[in-house]
Amino acid sequence: MKHSQPFVTVKYASTLDGRIATRTGDSQWISCQETLTLAHQLRAEHDAIMVGVGTVLADNPRLNVRLVKGRDPLRVIVDGDLKIPLEANILSEDAAPGTLIATSPGADETRKAAIKELGAEVLTIGGEIPDVISSRVNLKQLLAELRRRQIQSVLVEGGAGIITALLREQLVNRLIVVIAPKIIGRGIEAIGDLSITRLRDAITFQSVKIAQLGTDVVFDCALE
Repeated sequence: MKHSQPFVTVKYASTLDGRIATRTGDSQWISCQETLTLAHQLRAEHDAIMVGVGTVLADNPRLNVRLVKGRDPLRVIVDGDLKIPLEANILSEDAAPGTLIATSPGADETRKAAIKELGAEVLTIGGEIPDVISSRVNLKQLLAELRRRQIQSVLVEGGAGIITALLREQLVNRLIVVIAPKIIGRGIEAIGDLSITRLRDAITFQSVKIAQLGTDVVFDCALE
């Protein structure tokens, strides 16, 4: 773990052709039951879970621990424009007090107040990454703030914009990729452009562990 940020684990499930969703955004479920259980185990092992607002809009996840025993992590949503629906699962019933919405300085104050009224925290973070879905929320600053709050580990479950930004900024410590034996053709890529033009510049790993769970193959990679 870097002293300035929590230990960051990125986890996603994709098809054999590298898609995390169909071209219409449908992603439930790419992985099998055994790897869904693994996802909940990882949630229980981390202090916080982070996703972009696009994942909330597409899947309306609860981001809690259900398939294994364990405590729920802090839910962190990166939402520069505060697009999150007020009726989203992570703001409903008892979930809101355990949810932190990281937004940009330009976010609408009325929306901020409505979200706070539900019991969630709204945290304003400046932005320096101009070309990804999380463009107006500086992820490095956000991670530093989480570390200041004694959050020692963060599990990132998507979407592609946040995953791409974290990899590009070299903020990832561990990458867990679940590969399901499915092919869907055109769809949403797991990782976007990293501005890599030479193969020798590809991201490599300090170690790689491979296991089969159900019908899926899991790659557990430690970044250098």
